[in-house]
Amino acid sequence: MSSADQPPPTVPALDEIYGAFDLSHVPAFAGGFINFGYWADAPSDRPLTEAERVETERELYRLVLRGFARTEGRDAVEVGCGLGLGSALALCEYGFGSVVGLDIHPDQVARAQARNAAVRDAHPGRLEYRRGAAERLPLPDASADCLFSVEAAQHFPDIPGFARETARVLRAGGRLVLTTFLATSEEAARALPGLLPTYADGLDLAHVADEVTATLAAAGLSDVRIRAIGESVWAAYDRHLGQVPELRDLWPRRFLTAYEKGLLDYYVITADRPEPH
Repeated sequence: MSSADQPPPTVPALDEIYGAFDLSHVPAFAGGFINFGYWADAPSDRPLTEAERVETERELYRLVLRGFARTEGRDAVEVGCGLGLGSALALCEYGFGSVVGLDIHPDQVARAQARNAAVRDAHPGRLEYRRGAAERLPLPDASADCLFSVEAAQHFPDIPGFARETARVLRAGGRLVLTTFLATSEEAARALPGLLPTYADGLDLAHVADEVTATLAAAGLSDVRIRAIGESVWAAYDRHLGQVPELRDLWPRRFLTAYEKGLLDYYVITADRPEPH
C-alpha cells in the first residue's frame, strides 16, 4: 500500500479506547462485539446473564444482516469491524462468499485476526481483516455486494467521504446497511457534548440523522431509508446496567437520558447502489 493509500492516523480518543486499552474489557460492553445491543426479544422480567447480554449484541448484527435481500455467496464488507466477531458471525450464519472486516486501528485488526483464527481456518480465503478508514476504503471499485457497519459510524470523521467510498465499492444493485446512534437535530448535536463525555472528548461525533441520509443520497445511492429502533435499545440497556452493581454508575447510563430528552436515537439506515439504466 503506498503512503497515499495509508489510512489517516487515529484521533487520540479513538487511540485511547481501541488501542492498548481495548474497550471490549469494559463490563458494559462484555463479549467483544462492543455495541449497545438490540433488546427486542431479551427477557425484561429479570436480570440478564452475561451470555444473554452478549446475545443482544449478536442480535444487533443479525438485525443489520437481515437488511440484505440476499447473502448466500455474496461478497461483503464490514466498516469498523472492531474485534471482528460480527464479520465472523456474518460469514458463519449468513453464508456470504467472502467477508472483509475493516478497522482503522491496527491493534483492533491484529486482535480480530487472532480472535477469529479458528473461523478463518475453517473457511480458507473467505474471512479477512484489514486496516482501512471509512473515508478511504482499501478496496477496488465495484468489489462488494453488501456493505455493513454496526455502531461505528459515530466515529467516522468524514461522512461524505464514507458515502462516496460506499458508492464506489458497491456493485450495481449492492446495498449498504448501517446502524448506530445519531443526533436528532443540529440543536441536539450541540447539546450532546454537555451530557455525554464521549462527545465531549471527541470519541463520538454528533452526526445528525437527516444529514447522514442526505449525504448518502448525494453520493449517488438510491432508496435511502432510515428507521429509529431506540425503543428496543436504550431503556432495556439502561435497565441491564442498573441491575449489575459494578455498572450502575457508569457514563453509558446517560444515553437513556439523551434519548428521553430527544437528543439522539438509534437508527438503521439502508441505501442501494442503483442498477444501470
